[in-house]
Amino acid sequence: MPTEVAREAATGLLQNVEAVKSLAAAFTIAIGAIAPALAIGRLAAAAMEAIGRNPEAASKVQTAMILSIAFAEAIAIYALVIALIIKFV
Repeated sequence: MPTEVAREAATGLLQNVEAVKSLAAAFTIAIGAIAPALAIGRLAAAAMEAIGRNPEAASKVQTAMILSIAFAEAIAIYALVIALIIKFV
């Protein structure tokens, strides 16, 4: 009887650990996806405004914008990797 209670307690604890891991992974990817999305939106808006004000500098602005978007997107990829590590390790 005591071993059965201990087994049930251990099973419940493992389920709680898995639930906490799932929640942590969910929060990680949620924050890691929202922040780069907002950053990319602001970058594109600022770039479009700059191009609108100075159309001759469009190529320079576009290059800087694409590079900045790539760096912002890398944060989302890092968040995805961290979420996968939290979930499966």
